[in-house]
Amino acid sequence: MASVEKVTQITHNRFLNYFELSTIKRTGEKGLYYLASRSENTDGLDITTGENNPNGVVIFSLTGENRDRVVLVRQYRYPIASYVYELPAGLIERNENYREAAVREMQEETGLTFRPLDVDPMYERPFYTTVGMTDESCCLVYGYCEGSVSREGLEDSEELDVILADRREAARILREERVAANCAYMLMQFIHDKEDPFSFLETEQIDV
Repeated sequence: MASVEKVTQITHNRFLNYFELSTIKRTGEKGLYYLASRSENTDGLDITTGENNPNGVVIFSLTGENRDRVVLVRQYRYPIASYVYELPAGLIERNENYREAAVREMQEETGLTFRPLDVDPMYERPFYTTVGMTDESCCLVYGYCEGSVSREGLEDSEELDVILADRREAARILREERVAANCAYMLMQFIHDKEDPFSFLETEQIDV
């Protein structure tokens, strides 16, 4: 079975670091692999802890009088030197509950007040984002927003526009724009279920 023999930290940054892994392949051959992580050091890596603790939250939220608009951000991202459509998201602060983080991040990014739904934990537990290159995982939180859009809570490093998209605009975004994967999947759900985009969260529909 493949395994990791040693982890060497390459960078020492605040929000993202680079690690070199000395590995053994399933054939027994030794090799190298590289990992980006939100962890500040090797002690916090999932490889070390054996746990999956969430680094961030992603927020799927509806708004409007008829709750027929989805809250999106169109944000400039340096890795692609362009704008991409995303769900509002952010990092969880130390000792912060992930739902509290979702409320805070929504307020900071959009100015809107977010009210999370109470759903089965299996829908909110942390899932890995891009596990081929990072151990980052995020909780997806669902709910409704109200209030007025504001840019006052943005950090200097954030360049984004808030989009309250109806289904027609959501379909256009899927067809024509650069979109983050988790955002694309939720937009598909939003477009498909016109009665209640959150209906898939009803656990009584699951035959277990």
